Amino acid sequence: MSTKKFTGKVAIVTGAGQGIGFEIARQMVLAGAAVLINDINENLVQKAAEMISSGGGKCYALAGDSSDVNFIRQLVDTTVQHFGRLDIAIANAGITLFGDFLTYPPESLQSVMNLNLQGSFFLAQKAANQMIKQESGGSILFMSSVTGHQAHANLVAYGMTKAALEMLAKGLVVELSPYQITVNTVAPGATLTERTLEDAGYKNTWSRITPMGRPATVEDVANAVLFLVSPDSGHITGQNIIVDGGWTAVSTSPY
Repeated sequence: MSTKKFTGKVAIVTGAGQGIGFEIARQMVLAGAAVLINDINENLVQKAAEMISSGGGKCYALAGDSSDVNFIRQLVDTTVQHFGRLDIAIANAGITLFGDFLTYPPESLQSVMNLNLQGSFFLAQKAANQMIKQESGGSILFMSSVTGHQAHANLVAYGMTKAALEMLAKGLVVELSPYQITVNTVAPGATLTERTLEDAGYKNTWSRITPMGRPATVEDVANAVLFLVSPDSGHITGQNIIVDGGWTAVSTSPY
Protein backbone atom coordinates (compact mmCIF):
# COMPACT_ATOMS: atom_id res chain seq x y z
CA MET A 1 0.00 0.00 0.00
CA SER A 2 1.85 3.09 -1.23
CA THR A 3 -0.70 5.86 -0.78
CA LYS A 4 -0.75 8.01 2.35
CA LYS A 5 -4.27 7.02 3.43
CA PHE A 6 -3.16 6.68 7.07
CA THR A 7 -1.83 10.22 7.38
CA GLY A 8 -2.75 11.64 10.77
CA LYS A 9 -3.64 8.21 12.18
CA VAL A 10 -1.96 6.60 15.18
CA ALA A 11 -1.73 2.83 15.62
CA ILE A 12 -0.52 0.17 18.03
CA VAL A 13 0.81 -3.13 16.68
CA THR A 14 1.74 -5.83 19.18
CA GLY A 15 4.13 -8.67 18.41
CA ALA A 16 5.85 -6.46 15.86
CA GLY A 17 9.52 -7.18 16.42
CA GLN A 18 9.58 -9.33 13.30
CA GLY A 19 7.37 -11.30 10.93
CA ILE A 20 3.79 -10.31 10.20
CA GLY A 21 3.60 -7.65 12.91
CA PHE A 22 6.74 -5.94 11.67
CA GLU A 23 5.43 -5.85 8.11
CA ILE A 24 2.07 -4.44 9.21
CA ALA A 25 3.81 -1.64 11.11
CA ARG A 26 6.23 -0.97 8.26
CA GLN A 27 3.44 -0.63 5.72
CA MET A 28 1.37 1.57 8.01
CA VAL A 29 4.25 3.97 8.53
CA LEU A 30 4.89 4.07 4.78
CA ALA A 31 1.21 4.95 4.35
CA GLY A 32 1.51 7.89 6.74
CA ALA A 33 0.62 6.53 10.18
CA ALA A 34 2.51 7.03 13.42
CA VAL A 35 2.92 3.59 14.99
CA LEU A 36 3.88 2.28 18.39
CA ILE A 37 5.22 -1.25 18.08
CA ASN A 38 5.49 -3.76 20.89
CA ASP A 39 7.34 -7.01 21.41
CA ILE A 40 8.45 -8.86 24.52
CA ASN A 41 12.03 -8.88 23.17
CA GLU A 42 13.46 -5.41 23.81
CA ASN A 43 16.45 -5.65 21.46
CA LEU A 44 14.28 -6.99 18.67
CA VAL A 45 11.60 -4.31 18.94
CA GLN A 46 14.10 -1.46 19.25
CA LYS A 47 15.88 -2.59 16.09
CA ALA A 48 12.54 -2.98 14.33
CA ALA A 49 11.54 0.58 15.21
CA GLU A 50 14.88 1.90 13.97
CA MET A 51 14.46 0.08 10.66
CA ILE A 52 10.90 1.30 10.19
CA SER A 53 11.82 4.88 11.11
CA SER A 54 14.86 4.95 8.85
CA GLY A 55 12.81 6.26 5.94
CA GLY A 56 11.61 9.24 7.94
CA GLY A 57 8.39 7.81 9.38
CA LYS A 58 7.21 7.83 12.98
CA CYS A 59 7.68 4.56 14.85
CA TYR A 60 8.19 4.15 18.59
CA ALA A 61 9.08 0.91 20.38
CA LEU A 62 7.84 -0.27 23.76
CA ALA A 63 9.00 -3.66 24.99
CA GLY A 64 6.82 -5.65 27.34
CA ASP A 65 4.45 -8.55 27.86
CA SER A 66 1.23 -7.80 26.00
CA SER A 67 -0.62 -10.53 27.91
CA ASP A 68 -0.24 -8.48 31.11
CA VAL A 69 -3.20 -6.20 31.79
CA ASN A 70 -1.11 -3.58 33.57
CA PHE A 71 1.32 -3.44 30.68
CA ILE A 72 -1.57 -3.11 28.21
CA ARG A 73 -2.68 0.03 30.06
CA GLN A 74 0.89 1.34 29.80
CA LEU A 75 0.94 0.47 26.09
CA VAL A 76 -2.12 2.57 25.29
CA ASP A 77 -1.21 5.39 27.67
CA THR A 78 2.31 5.62 26.20
CA THR A 79 0.91 5.76 22.67
CA VAL A 80 -1.36 8.66 23.58
CA GLN A 81 1.40 10.46 25.47
CA HIS A 82 3.82 10.02 22.56
CA PHE A 83 1.52 10.66 19.59
CA GLY A 84 -1.50 12.43 21.09
CA ARG A 85 -4.23 9.93 20.22
CA LEU A 86 -5.04 6.36 19.17
CA ASP A 87 -7.01 5.37 16.07
CA ILE A 88 -6.04 1.77 15.32
CA ALA A 89 -5.19 -1.16 17.58
CA ILE A 90 -3.85 -4.38 16.07
CA ALA A 91 -3.56 -7.32 18.48
CA ASN A 92 -1.02 -9.35 16.55
CA ALA A 93 0.98 -10.87 19.42
CA GLY A 94 0.36 -14.55 19.96
CA ILE A 95 1.99 -17.78 21.04
CA THR A 96 1.84 -21.24 19.48
CA LEU A 97 2.52 -24.14 21.85
CA PHE A 98 2.19 -27.49 20.09
CA GLY A 99 1.08 -30.50 22.08
CA ASP A 100 -1.07 -33.61 22.09
CA PHE A 101 -4.48 -32.94 23.69
CA LEU A 102 -4.30 -36.01 25.95
CA THR A 103 -1.11 -34.82 27.63
CA TYR A 104 -1.34 -31.04 27.17
CA PRO A 105 -0.12 -29.39 30.40
CA PRO A 106 -2.11 -26.72 32.28
CA GLU A 107 0.76 -24.24 32.18
CA SER A 108 0.88 -24.39 28.37
CA LEU A 109 -2.86 -23.83 28.11
CA GLN A 110 -2.63 -20.88 30.48
CA SER A 111 0.19 -19.29 28.47
CA VAL A 112 -1.74 -19.62 25.22
CA MET A 113 -4.94 -18.27 26.78
CA ASN A 114 -3.16 -15.36 28.49
CA LEU A 115 -1.48 -13.96 25.39
CA ASN A 116 -3.82 -14.94 22.58
CA LEU A 117 -7.09 -14.16 24.37
CA GLN A 118 -6.54 -12.09 27.49
CA GLY A 119 -4.00 -9.82 25.84
CA SER A 120 -6.21 -9.24 22.80
CA PHE A 121 -9.36 -8.73 24.88
CA PHE A 122 -7.87 -6.11 27.17
CA LEU A 123 -5.96 -4.30 24.42
CA ALA A 124 -9.29 -3.93 22.63
CA GLN A 125 -10.97 -2.75 25.84
CA LYS A 126 -8.34 -0.14 26.68
CA ALA A 127 -8.04 1.04 23.07
CA ALA A 128 -11.81 1.29 22.64
CA ASN A 129 -12.14 3.44 25.74
CA GLN A 130 -9.51 5.80 24.38
CA MET A 131 -11.21 5.94 20.98
CA ILE A 132 -14.58 6.65 22.60
CA LYS A 133 -13.00 9.49 24.57
CA GLN A 134 -11.70 11.00 21.32
CA GLU A 135 -15.17 10.78 19.69
CA SER A 136 -13.72 10.06 16.25
CA GLY A 137 -14.20 6.32 15.81
CA GLY A 138 -11.44 3.84 15.17
CA SER A 139 -10.48 0.32 14.16
CA ILE A 140 -9.52 -2.77 16.12
CA LEU A 141 -8.11 -5.90 14.51
CA PHE A 142 -7.36 -9.34 15.97
CA MET A 143 -4.97 -11.80 14.37
CA SER A 144 -6.73 -15.13 14.01
CA SER A 145 -5.56 -18.24 12.12
CA VAL A 146 -6.76 -20.91 9.75
CA THR A 147 -6.47 -23.25 12.74
CA GLY A 148 -9.55 -21.50 14.09
CA HIS A 149 -11.42 -22.88 11.04
CA GLN A 150 -9.85 -26.25 10.35
CA ALA A 151 -8.55 -28.83 12.82
CA HIS A 152 -4.77 -29.11 12.87
CA ALA A 153 -2.78 -31.80 14.66
CA ASN A 154 -1.34 -30.78 18.04
CA LEU A 155 -2.87 -27.30 17.90
CA VAL A 156 -6.16 -27.77 19.74
CA ALA A 157 -5.44 -25.07 22.34
CA TYR A 158 -4.07 -22.60 19.82
CA GLY A 159 -6.93 -23.14 17.35
CA MET A 160 -9.47 -22.74 20.16
CA THR A 161 -8.10 -19.31 21.04
CA LYS A 162 -8.07 -18.20 17.42
CA ALA A 163 -11.69 -19.22 16.88
CA ALA A 164 -12.55 -17.34 20.06
CA LEU A 165 -10.96 -14.16 18.70
CA GLU A 166 -13.29 -14.26 15.71
CA MET A 167 -16.27 -14.54 18.05
CA LEU A 168 -14.87 -11.69 20.12
CA ALA A 169 -14.82 -9.50 17.03
CA LYS A 170 -18.44 -10.36 16.27
CA GLY A 171 -19.49 -9.66 19.84
CA LEU A 172 -17.78 -6.28 19.85
CA VAL A 173 -19.84 -5.22 16.83
CA VAL A 174 -22.77 -4.89 19.25
CA GLU A 175 -20.69 -3.06 21.85
CA LEU A 176 -18.63 -0.70 19.71
CA SER A 177 -20.52 0.09 16.49
CA PRO A 178 -22.44 2.95 18.20
CA TYR A 179 -19.04 4.63 18.63
CA GLN A 180 -18.04 4.07 14.98
CA ILE A 181 -15.35 1.59 15.94
CA THR A 182 -14.93 -1.35 13.56
CA VAL A 183 -13.64 -4.72 14.77
CA ASN A 184 -12.40 -7.40 12.37
CA THR A 185 -10.01 -10.34 12.15
CA VAL A 186 -7.49 -11.70 9.68
CA ALA A 187 -6.71 -15.42 9.66
CA PRO A 188 -3.38 -16.26 8.04
CA GLY A 189 -2.55 -19.73 6.85
CA ALA A 190 1.00 -20.97 6.33
CA THR A 191 3.18 -17.85 6.14
CA LEU A 192 6.88 -17.39 5.45
CA THR A 193 8.39 -15.68 8.49
CA GLU A 194 11.70 -15.82 10.33
CA ARG A 195 10.21 -18.47 12.63
CA THR A 196 8.63 -20.76 10.04
CA LEU A 197 11.67 -20.64 7.78
CA GLU A 198 13.67 -22.28 10.57
CA ASP A 199 11.95 -25.45 9.34
CA ALA A 200 13.91 -26.42 6.21
CA GLY A 201 10.96 -28.22 4.64
CA TYR A 202 8.27 -25.65 5.47
CA LYS A 203 8.18 -23.75 2.19
CA ASN A 204 8.22 -26.85 -0.01
CA THR A 205 5.56 -28.66 2.03
CA TRP A 206 3.12 -25.77 2.06
CA SER A 207 3.79 -24.92 -1.58
CA ARG A 208 2.78 -28.48 -2.45
CA ILE A 209 -0.52 -28.48 -0.53
CA THR A 210 -1.64 -24.86 -1.05
CA PRO A 211 -3.90 -24.41 -4.11
CA MET A 212 -2.16 -21.15 -5.09
CA GLY A 213 1.16 -23.00 -5.10
CA ARG A 214 2.94 -21.16 -2.31
CA PRO A 215 2.60 -20.13 1.32
CA ALA A 216 1.65 -16.56 2.13
CA THR A 217 4.26 -13.86 2.53
CA VAL A 218 4.11 -11.35 5.37
CA GLU A 219 3.16 -8.77 2.73
CA ASP A 220 0.09 -10.84 1.76
CA VAL A 221 -1.16 -10.82 5.35
CA ALA A 222 -0.28 -7.18 6.00
CA ASN A 223 -2.19 -6.10 2.88
CA ALA A 224 -5.37 -7.67 4.25
CA VAL A 225 -4.84 -6.09 7.66
CA LEU A 226 -4.26 -2.63 6.23
CA PHE A 227 -7.41 -2.89 4.16
CA LEU A 228 -9.54 -3.74 7.19
CA VAL A 229 -8.22 -0.84 9.28
CA SER A 230 -8.25 1.68 6.44
CA PRO A 231 -10.95 4.17 5.38
CA ASP A 232 -11.70 1.80 2.47
CA SER A 233 -13.42 -0.62 4.87
CA GLY A 234 -15.28 1.82 7.08
CA HIS A 235 -18.56 -0.13 6.74
CA ILE A 236 -16.99 -3.57 7.31
CA THR A 237 -17.10 -4.89 10.88
CA GLY A 238 -17.38 -8.25 12.59
CA GLN A 239 -15.78 -9.95 9.59
CA ASN A 240 -12.83 -12.23 8.97
CA ILE A 241 -10.50 -12.49 5.97
CA ILE A 242 -8.62 -15.76 5.50
CA VAL A 243 -5.24 -15.35 3.80
CA ASP A 244 -4.14 -18.87 2.95
CA GLY A 245 -3.96 -19.32 -0.83
CA GLY A 246 -7.08 -21.47 -0.69
CA TRP A 247 -5.79 -24.02 1.84
CA THR A 248 -8.93 -24.05 4.00
CA ALA A 249 -10.98 -24.87 0.90
CA VAL A 250 -9.19 -28.21 0.58
CA SER A 251 -7.51 -28.61 4.00
CA THR A 252 -4.79 -31.00 2.85
CA SER A 253 -2.74 -32.09 5.86
CA PRO A 254 0.98 -31.29 5.84
CA TYR A 255 1.67 -34.57 7.64
